[in-house]
Amino acid sequence: MMYVQKIIDKVIADNPGEEEFHATVKEVLTSIAPVVEKHPEYQEQAILERIVEPERVIMFRVPWVDDQGKVQVNKGYRVQFNSAIGPYKGGLRLHPSVNLSIIKFLGFEQIFKNSLTGLPIGGGKGGSNFDPKGKSDNEIMRFCQSFMTELSRHIGQDTDVPAGDIGVGGREIGYLFGQYKRIRNAYEAGVLTGKGLGYWGSLARKEATGYGLLYFVRHMLADANESLAGKTVVISGSGNVATYAIEKAQEFGAKVVACSDSNGYIYDKDGIDLDVVKEIKEVKRARISEYIKARPNAEYHEGCKGIWTIKCDVALPCATQGEIDLESAKVLVENGVFAVGEGANMPSTLDAIDYFLEKGVLFAPAKAANAGGVAVSALEMSQNSMRYSWTFEEVDNKLKDIMKNIYENSTKAAEEYGFKGNLVVGSNIAGFKKVADAMIAHGVV
Repeated sequence: MMYVQKIIDKVIADNPGEEEFHATVKEVLTSIAPVVEKHPEYQEQAILERIVEPERVIMFRVPWVDDQGKVQVNKGYRVQFNSAIGPYKGGLRLHPSVNLSIIKFLGFEQIFKNSLTGLPIGGGKGGSNFDPKGKSDNEIMRFCQSFMTELSRHIGQDTDVPAGDIGVGGREIGYLFGQYKRIRNAYEAGVLTGKGLGYWGSLARKEATGYGLLYFVRHMLADANESLAGKTVVISGSGNVATYAIEKAQEFGAKVVACSDSNGYIYDKDGIDLDVVKEIKEVKRARISEYIKARPNAEYHEGCKGIWTIKCDVALPCATQGEIDLESAKVLVENGVFAVGEGANMPSTLDAIDYFLEKGVLFAPAKAANAGGVAVSALEMSQNSMRYSWTFEEVDNKLKDIMKNIYENSTKAAEEYGFKGNLVVGSNIAGFKKVADAMIAHGVV
């Protein structure tokens, strides 16, 4: 559709060098072209022109003092992309790769992911090019306090609610919340999610993205008369998402044989020992290479890309964006993979996704399959508003229902517009329509 292509071309021209942002805009807008064609009001109300522009972009410096007394300076970002269906909601990423393009890409994806949950949350994202690896607890604290000193001006439990992402776990959320509370002189528990259980965090939050991924994949497999029982699974990453994806996959009877970190990957033909991984990553905060000390029959390989050469039935990329490129996709298909579920944010490149779909691989896209984390974050916000906590089972059951609804709504949307079985298109359409209709209802704002 010429109109959609015109918007894509304009985004590329207006945002030079922002390749990650370009890619996600192209992926989403191409998918929803049939919807725009069927609903001329979206074009008449310039919904696409508006939805690709963030409502607000905040960039700031973050000065902090390291343990040697030297002043360091990092860049800070918060992109408040769309608030049509609720306050901005999205994580904070601390990683050297963070730049405006990545934050805009993540924020744009977050609009539709959050819409899919069925919960009242808009889309946003933030972070910094600060690298928490190798930093002391005191350095992390000083950075987080400086970061929040500026960020606190722009967030609030009814305005913008950040959470964790890569490099931001319970420790960082604690430091961020403490500084926010100090500045505001108020206990606004709902301003951040992913909090510790002792200060109004939610049970099942750390497990939510990994568990939700497996709940979604299980529905996808069931519709193809398949299950995870007895299947060989490769899961990249070893953070929260990967850890709890491994846990749930094993619970469903799968044999998970590999996981990774930013340095390399481990292969354990007998199946990953999750207790060892948790000890390394959650207690020691060490590198995944330590795994072979406890499991000498396992293998460790430097570099991350090689993990996709391991023969498997199901691949679950849970590390970072762009980790499965076309070359890796071809190897996976050649080795017999029949299902891919994205636990990270857009971990497969667009040409890799096209290849999987072309070859008939069952494909669960990130904005649908990994929405469990933000869904439980929204449930945490609900509990904070009620000054009440649900049990683990209550939250987990709500998560199961949310992931089932996301799968069913994405499947239905794909079928309605002539793309039966294509969950990439289906999830984009289902997420987009809700936001677009709300934007029309609000007028030109």
